[in-house]
Formats: sequence, C-alpha cells, structure tokens
Amino acid sequence: MPEGDALSGTLYLVGTPIGNLEDITFRAVRLLKEADLIACEDTRQTRKLLDRYGIAKPTVSYHEHNEAERSPELIAKLLNGTTVALVSDAGMPLISDPGYRLVRAAIDNGVRVEAVPGASAVLTALAASGLATDSFHFGGFLPAKSGQRLRALEALQDSPATLIFYEAPHRIVETLAAVEQVLGDRPVVVARELTKIHEEFLRGTAAEIRATLAARESVRGEITLLIGRRTGALDDDTPLAEAVDACVAQGMSRMEAIKTVAHRRGLPKREVYGDLEKLKR
Repeated sequence: MPEGDALSGTLYLVGTPIGNLEDITFRAVRLLKEADLIACEDTRQTRKLLDRYGIAKPTVSYHEHNEAERSPELIAKLLNGTTVALVSDAGMPLISDPGYRLVRAAIDNGVRVEAVPGASAVLTALAASGLATDSFHFGGFLPAKSGQRLRALEALQDSPATLIFYEAPHRIVETLAAVEQVLGDRPVVVARELTKIHEEFLRGTAAEIRATLAARESVRGEITLLIGRRTGALDDDTPLAEAVDACVAQGMSRMEAIKTVAHRRGLPKREVYGDLEKLKR
C-alpha cells in the first residue's frame, strides 16, 4: 500500500527488533504510528519500543494465555474497520510466538493481512554462523523433556540441512548433551543475545561448547542453536554424474537430482549443474 493511503480494517504483522532498538524499518515505524490499535505479546515490553519512536497508540495484550478469547475481539474490530498492528516481544510475529490463530481467523473472515518484514533471530544467527546457508531447517524450541528432545533430534539426523532451534538458557547445556549423543561431533554454533551489548557466538562441537557453558556460573539471554549438516553427505566422493544418475534412477527428475546432490554436498545447485555441463563437453 503506498505511503499516505488510508488504513482500514487491515491486520499488519509488524517485525520488531530482536535486541537493538535501531533494527526496525521506516515502514514498521510508520504503520505503528498509523494503526488504530497495537496488539502486543507483552505491552510493557512493546511500550519501550513505542516510547523510543514517539508512538502514542492504544495497546492490548495478545499472548499464548489469552489468544483464544482475544482473537474474536480483534476480528470484530477489524471487521468494523479498525486497523490492528500485531507485534511480538522481539522479531517477526508468529515465529515461535502467538498469532497464528488470529491470522487464520482474519483470513477466514476476509480481512486483509499484510506482513511487514523485520529482524529475525533465525536468519541473523544463520548469516553469521559460518555454517551452510543454502538449506536450513528451523525447528522452533526443542521439547523440554529429555526423551522427547532425543527423539526430535533423531528424526532430523539424516537431514542435509543446517538445523536451527531456539533454546532457553537454563536448558542449553542439557540440550547440547543431547546433540552430542544423537548427532556426534558436527559443527555447532550457539548464538546468544543477538544484536545486544553482550552478543556472543560460540563455535565448536556440542561437547566443546557444552563444557564452556557448564563452566560458567550461569547462562543467560536469548539463545539460538545451530547445528551443521551431517558430514557423511559432504564426504561423499562419488563422481557427480554417478551421484545424479543414482538419484534419477530413484525416480527424480534430472533437475531434482541435481538439487539433491548439491544439497547433500553443500554446493550451490548452479555449481553442480555447471560441472556436469563441463563433463558433457
């Protein structure tokens, strides 16, 4: 929607900073100023951001404990022409945060929904991790119970993608032990307090990082855990043409086979395609 157009009955999903309050877009600030109502995961947390940018708009709480009853209230307002901006405490709404129920109800009721892109701990951590970025799996928070956590990791042990999870600081040492048990000595990165004063990246194996954190008096802050892809695929020395032909024999199209081999070896698809074309010539 062009700047300056009247807003009416639209639900905006507004990305907010994950730590540093400067990490917000001009568009996000403008829409927060123009919205009729701002639905917040924690109104006290959001008020810090609103005060920083001189935004004086009414707020209402919208979190996991009240979204069932709050969603119909907000839908009624939206249908009556109210413009609502939904924000979480940090980052993009709905990403491991409440909001799905409201978005689904808005769509079902014909309400316009727009996402306003903003900071993301997942992408921020991945970009600076040093791990492969061409294919990744975001799994939200791993289960808190040890048995369920182990099973969740086991289900992903053959994935050719970089694995990314959020984790609570009081569980990270236990989770790293589970990663070591299930996934072995893959490269691991723990990104803590992203964009904040005490931002930290710990890189090594799960065992090495676990020892580092276990030696501290306590672990604090928001944590993103990244786990490198399985190494067996990267060590595959089967000639490219044979690897692609094997995938085609399994029923894949040639382009699907090239993409699969590229992912398994941590290579760009265009590089694999180019190498195959050279072999043809």
